Amino acid sequence: MNYRSLGLGALLFLSACSSQNIQGVQTFSFAAGDHRPGQLVYAQEPPVGGPHNPSWQNCGVYQAPLYNEYAVHSLEHGAVWITYGSQVAAADVTVLEGLARGRTHVLVSPTAQPSPDIVLSAWGKQLKVDGVQDDRIGAFLKTYEQGPTTPERGAPCTGGSSGTT
Repeated sequence: MNYRSLGLGALLFLSACSSQNIQGVQTFSFAAGDHRPGQLVYAQEPPVGGPHNPSWQNCGVYQAPLYNEYAVHSLEHGAVWITYGSQVAAADVTVLEGLARGRTHVLVSPTAQPSPDIVLSAWGKQLKVDGVQDDRIGAFLKTYEQGPTTPERGAPCTGGSSGTT
């Protein structure tokens, strides 16, 4: 089924119906609250947790890659970070950007990677999808935005950094 023709609302509704046990989600374990200045090295790309800058990334849509250290702090606050490679079609990027509308804890940004990948990350959780038609995207957002893995649920996703690399 082509979800693009159904519209964004239908995509979110259909995919939210199966938010339990989302196939393909990888799980990682990190301690929260480890604030460190400077550039940090992460095992995952994009990172899904671990040490991070004391300031967080303001949630929203960005046209350039983000500093991992700020975005990880937003994950600690319950954000879902949607990243996409430079080979993702412009129409698909528009759909991804639309996913942030009306949501308080979603980041959307490109990566510096020349890939066709779309990756959704939350604190300790990550899902790679092949395109915006994947019905797991809405389920991931519904489950992990301010979800059960959030170390600092209710913390803001505004009032931080809006910088890009």
